Amino acid sequence: MWERLWGVLYSHYFRFWVKWVLRMLTGKCELQRVLGRAAGGARRTLSVEHSLESSKNKVLRNAVHVEEAEVEKCVRDVMNEKKIEQRDTGFKENLHLSLLQISGYRKLYLNVENLRKVPYDSENEEHEEQLIELWNLLMPHENLKARISKQWCDIGFQGDDPKTDFRGMGLLGLVNLVYFSKHYTNEARQILSRSNHPKLGYSYAIVGINLTEMAYSLLKNGALKAHLYNMVSGLPQMEHFHQFYCYLVYEFDKFWFEEEPESIMHFNQYREKFHEKIKGLLLDYSVVLTLED
Repeated sequence: MWERLWGVLYSHYFRFWVKWVLRMLTGKCELQRVLGRAAGGARRTLSVEHSLESSKNKVLRNAVHVEEAEVEKCVRDVMNEKKIEQRDTGFKENLHLSLLQISGYRKLYLNVENLRKVPYDSENEEHEEQLIELWNLLMPHENLKARISKQWCDIGFQGDDPKTDFRGMGLLGLVNLVYFSKHYTNEARQILSRSNHPKLGYSYAIVGINLTEMAYSLLKNGALKAHLYNMVSGLPQMEHFHQFYCYLVYEFDKFWFEEEPESIMHFNQYREKFHEKIKGLLLDYSVVLTLED
């Protein structure tokens, strides 16, 4: 309660005076101080984002919603509003980069959301090809005898037809599974093998789709900003979202076996514990979570 009250008081009353005093002492506005002292990455871009969002100036507030094509003009407009010389190339370049990251994060979320909204369609040849590719990547020495088959349970789907398992995450769930299996084939096969453990086993594909939901929710609520701003000095792409998903799959498997759950019936409990662990890591301004690490 007190923390929330202090936040309200600071935002509405004290922040203005703190900024004013610092400007008098340094001769620089808040954006100049942020862009001048902070190294590139999450710390700088998050500070820029917060400064713009908190501004009473409409031009500055709108800057966090700028599209990629308008970033250069937006930088000029901000500099004009704050009366910063256009020849200040350091400020200009750093603000340009931060605005690219901010607009890129928003665009990435929209792209991920659009893919999630695409339902798996067994009449769509491309969808079917990706599903068969997943089987071939994970089970290279075993032929799939039929499209509707109990064999799908061997890679962790619930029934004879995997399409029913993609309802929550749509095509995004399948694309994630295929990406991990294609780019980290050995790891994917090892994790699939471990998921068949007689005591600690779990449904590989179902858990994979569940982790897609986790990655999606972290992207949606902004928790992935620090990770992506540190990872990409420009526009985050779908590739970077897939890479984060791969990290989750690999780390969840390790986490599951380290925790040694009593049974799969406790999955939600351990899933939430893992989720909290990841959210904690993402609070670090210097965080970068990749499979290579």
